[in-house]
Amino acid sequence: MFTKIFEPGKIGNLEIKNRLIVPPMLSEYAAEDGRLTERYIRYYEEKAKGGWGLIIAEDNAIEPRGAGFKNIAGLWSDELMEEHKELVERVHNAGAKIAVQVYHAGREASSEIMGMRPVAPSAIQDPTQSETPDELTTEEVKELVEKFAQAIRRCKEAGYDAIELHGAHGYLINQFVSPFSNKRTDAYGGNLMNRLRFPLEIIARAKELVGDEFPIIYRISADELVEGGLTIEDTKVISQVLEQSGVAAIHASAGVYKSGAIVSAPTAIRTAVFSDYAKEIRKVVNIPVFAVNKIIYPHVAESILKEGKADFVAMGRASTADPQFPNKVKEGRLDEIIFCIGCRQGCQWRIAQQNPVSCLVNPLTGKEGEYELKEAEVKKKVMVIGGGPVGMEAAIIAAKRGHDVTLYDKSDKLGGQWLLAAIPPGKELLNTFTVWQKGELDRLGVKVVLNTEVTKEFVEQVNPDEIILSSGAAPIIPGIPGAGKSHVFTANDVLLGKVDLVDHVVVIGGGLVGAETAEHIAVHNRKTSIVEMRPEIAADMEPASKQFLMESLKRNEVTAYVNSKVLEITDTQVIIETEKGRQSLPASLVVLAIGSKSNNALASELEDKYKVKVIGDAAVVGKALEGINLAYKTALAI
Repeated sequence: MFTKIFEPGKIGNLEIKNRLIVPPMLSEYAAEDGRLTERYIRYYEEKAKGGWGLIIAEDNAIEPRGAGFKNIAGLWSDELMEEHKELVERVHNAGAKIAVQVYHAGREASSEIMGMRPVAPSAIQDPTQSETPDELTTEEVKELVEKFAQAIRRCKEAGYDAIELHGAHGYLINQFVSPFSNKRTDAYGGNLMNRLRFPLEIIARAKELVGDEFPIIYRISADELVEGGLTIEDTKVISQVLEQSGVAAIHASAGVYKSGAIVSAPTAIRTAVFSDYAKEIRKVVNIPVFAVNKIIYPHVAESILKEGKADFVAMGRASTADPQFPNKVKEGRLDEIIFCIGCRQGCQWRIAQQNPVSCLVNPLTGKEGEYELKEAEVKKKVMVIGGGPVGMEAAIIAAKRGHDVTLYDKSDKLGGQWLLAAIPPGKELLNTFTVWQKGELDRLGVKVVLNTEVTKEFVEQVNPDEIILSSGAAPIIPGIPGAGKSHVFTANDVLLGKVDLVDHVVVIGGGLVGAETAEHIAVHNRKTSIVEMRPEIAADMEPASKQFLMESLKRNEVTAYVNSKVLEITDTQVIIETEKGRQSLPASLVVLAIGSKSNNALASELEDKYKVKVIGDAAVVGKALEGINLAYKTALAI
């Protein structure tokens, strides 16, 4: 079935063994002085071993002033290039080609990071940033052209197979090309060709230094998705000009910082959301075009290529979730692929907080050396209690190390509350992780015992060497008058399908669970309200995912009452205290979603006799990202 994705391809004269590309995606694994670290190199080396055709290393700044993040790779000095040479050599030895993305953040940088005010084509503050940038003089623009070109020279001398100019996502080159950010009237602004002068001069000067045969890829925001920004019609013209300038390929992304929620599309956004942009650009150029963004399944990648939408498919988060993705597809091991679930918790959210990338479904990300799996010297009988994603992860890693593992759960199926998290609209990708974990348990021969409540007496009968307790958490039932009435249920009850939905539903609690449960109810055509004590709904949610959730709540006419307290639940109403005073909300059904409490009482009964490690929500109610990472570390330590 998968014929197109494994066809060799060419970018200029560069031959690529297949059509699968790892696009640049910030890792924050470099040192603060711009040097590459072993962690950075190993991260890309693992992807190369996985069978990807071309890897593009991310966001390498041409000068310190151009770094938009603290731990970002630098290309501003010959002295920084030794580690780049090692990266290239190791990726080549692993069987892949490698390019490097050359960039300057422009107004997306900040004085907090750089110690100086950012610069831009015009002194116009980005809507998402806190500073107005200094406007570059004409002479400073020419100096930046030379810095870009010299950085590209260093890349070629280091052995890179190509470079990618970052002309997308609101960074400096994009800022020059876009009327959204460029209001100049000198040679670098005022009309389309003047706005294009900056990247065209960079390309021309770079070719003087590296020759015409060294491939220059151009990443572009095909539609900036902002008022007064570039559209796909502009981009089709720009792409033709870039082709004439000698660019070897167009990497078709979209969006800028203001529209950034969709740039790495979260779970709820449709598959291959930017692929039509690639299709439109491909109609007007004769150079390769890359499709990118939320391309998760190999079937979708194959279809994009067969349809002729693109020449190459870039799969960034997919390569993070499973670096071995191409090898597994080629070998027919589709069931073994760990698919990206689009949660953004470990990648985009951590990057925004200036933290290094991790991955919810792949704890090895960025820890390839630290978390190396080795066979245990002493094989033990391990009892894992709780079959949610955290417990399953612990069982998988313990089994991979050679331990005799049995997993117990009191319900009739594996997955725990993760199964409920996959029920709200657009969250079905979460089920791919459950399916992978269940498959992995089966492949490893882990014994799974369901419908079994584990007690102290039961443990004594089993007599394990080690116990991992991942028994999760239970919903909190508040002491609100009327909370015990027959029309009051928990969010878990609703998501499990134990409740017949009716109109006039009041959800008490507007955190992540409450907000998503309210969306689920409202999407199924039931009038819904949320009551939340805090000043905002879904305050604990990843920002991009929250943006689309809030849009859905508005679209489905969910009424939210924030800074509000529930006083009483009657047979027909919920009485609340708001900033405007007391109100009565009609309520045929009341849903409780005010949080959960750890379920770990068994630990205290066992810890005097057994080695018990408590993980996941059973230890501290939190996010799956932290829980699964702890499960991995815990199993490694046995």
